[in-house]
Amino acid sequence: MSAVGELRVAIAGYGLAGEVFHAPLVAATEGLRVVAVTTSDAARAERARAAYPGVAVLTDADALLRDGPPIDLLVVATPNRSHVPIARTALQRRIAVVMDKPLAADAAPAAALVADFAAAGVPFTVFQNRRWDGDFLTVRRAIASGELGAITRLQSRYERFRPQVDPGAWREQADGGEGGGLLLDLGAHLVDQALTLFGFPARVYAEIDVRRPGALVDDDVFVALEHPGGVRSQLSMSALAPLGGRCMRVSGTRGGIETPGLDPQEDQLVAGLRPGDPGWGAGEPARVVDADGESHEAPIERGAYERFYAGVRDALRDGAPLPVDARDSVAALRVIEAARRSARSAAVIETTEEDRS
Repeated sequence: MSAVGELRVAIAGYGLAGEVFHAPLVAATEGLRVVAVTTSDAARAERARAAYPGVAVLTDADALLRDGPPIDLLVVATPNRSHVPIARTALQRRIAVVMDKPLAADAAPAAALVADFAAAGVPFTVFQNRRWDGDFLTVRRAIASGELGAITRLQSRYERFRPQVDPGAWREQADGGEGGGLLLDLGAHLVDQALTLFGFPARVYAEIDVRRPGALVDDDVFVALEHPGGVRSQLSMSALAPLGGRCMRVSGTRGGIETPGLDPQEDQLVAGLRPGDPGWGAGEPARVVDADGESHEAPIERGAYERFYAGVRDALRDGAPLPVDARDSVAALRVIEAARRSARSAAVIETTEEDRS
């Protein structure tokens, strides 16, 4: 830790995730300071220097960990295929790590990595930021209150209309290369939310398609999960949904709740807003239907991405629990792999004890 008590943070990967999400949230968190970033893009390097005076800019993670300034925390926001190798290098130096989601492209190396960090006693967590979306916080509050009764079904939709493939985007590259595709991108959020609410599923069914001309990775996905106690989650994600959008619906024996619209925090970060600014995290009202079938609006929780890095700070400084247990992200990857098996066989996949461990 630095002499003034701040935790020194480096961000490996100053692309969309690093520049828009991680760096601003780190900088907005009392007790954390961005001291280094990596990028080989000259324009991004200049933006980093302007945004964070005195920041060291290095070309890649190897250079950062070899030649960069001393750090207390490494944020890994590089393409998916590089997550595990970079984290392992940090582990050798006993540096705490925040990993952007998904933790890895595959569950086995992810599980081994998490186990090795735990064995070494080095803090490791995953940026599952959409646990702090306003819609998810609102749904979770309604479920916990009991007002919906016994929960029967979650419907969670995150769909876009991007009919043209961007060949320069690493997320559009074929699996086995960068670890792209919607199931690892949006699916890593939707699956994590479903598991957080209802636990690891006993059964998984999925339809995974490549729809757009020229597409190399999945761009239209449906995943159905059967959780313990019979709760069912239906998760939809698509890049080819002209009428799509973001919506969560939860049905119970005494009522239901619908949260329309996308949490605003990503757009607010792009626009330069920061936690604490007027309107930060304020989304559209939810709609609740009660036991009598009466419908009314309900205030939606404010989104709060800032809680993630505040939790990381408290864990590193004070020994508090990390904001996301990395084993949860391994579990989500195991569900994603079961979904892929289901889509290949057009069958429902029964999960095993090994999947759940």
